[in-house]
Amino acid sequence: MSRFASLLVAGFVALMLLSSTMFVVDQRSFAIVFALGEVREVISQPGIHFKLPRPLQNVIFLDKRILTIDTPDADRFITAEKKNILVDAFVKWRITDPRLYYISFNGEEKRASDRLNQIVKAALNDEITKRTVREVISGERGKVMEAIVTKVVAEAKQIGVGIVDVRLKRVEYVEQINNSVYERMKAERTRVANELRSTGSAESEKIRADADRQRTVILAEAFRDAEKIKGEGDAKASEIYAQAFGKNPEFYKFYRSLEAYRATFKNHGDVMVLDSGSEFFKYFRAPGAAGAAAPSKK
Repeated sequence: MSRFASLLVAGFVALMLLSSTMFVVDQRSFAIVFALGEVREVISQPGIHFKLPRPLQNVIFLDKRILTIDTPDADRFITAEKKNILVDAFVKWRITDPRLYYISFNGEEKRASDRLNQIVKAALNDEITKRTVREVISGERGKVMEAIVTKVVAEAKQIGVGIVDVRLKRVEYVEQINNSVYERMKAERTRVANELRSTGSAESEKIRADADRQRTVILAEAFRDAEKIKGEGDAKASEIYAQAFGKNPEFYKFYRSLEAYRATFKNHGDVMVLDSGSEFFKYFRAPGAAGAAAPSKK
């Protein structure tokens, strides 16, 4: 019985020794093997690995995945025209040199995040102070981001970190100057609107005056052309009348007398006092004899 117990204890001790020499590296992690407090080996390949038992060697694990720094509060910066703006940014990063990263931060992710925050803020401050608000927001935003990424990548490399991306989520004025900026924008838009209205009114008056002028000219030209056509028509009619009646002058005289009679005796109440021998009644006396002499008076 004592022999069995001894074997059981020996087996348990052997198992403990084996477990203390074997470790598993996950595909999402780096493993750093330390020997008496010094970095002995960095393992990046996943699988089962072996080491000497403690305290001769020990292992710590570092995250291999892409990590994010996204602070809830925006930071204040001053632009080239001395205006305060709030900038909210985020950073995507990962460990690229586990040995250098451990030496820099003792493997603490919080310290690494704080250091990267400082690097990003310094890069933002360097670039924003050189530019106006308009350039930061829209005009040169691409150039700002390129310059920031270049600076952050260069400094992060010195602490074993690789930068995947740096982005500006929000750029806006601080609360104290929002109202003044709004009022200035409102005044500017009002001025532009008034200018457009004035320009529109002037153009409207110009178009209306031109239309009235054209109307007057068109009416005048139309009246002139109508009178000209009417005169030409009257002349043509007179010419035709003259040609037609010139062939029989006596008939023309008779026709003109009938026209005069119709115009004179148009109403029943019309009264004329004339000598019976008047030339006006020539065709009443002898309608068939145009040249008949007037009867003698008694």
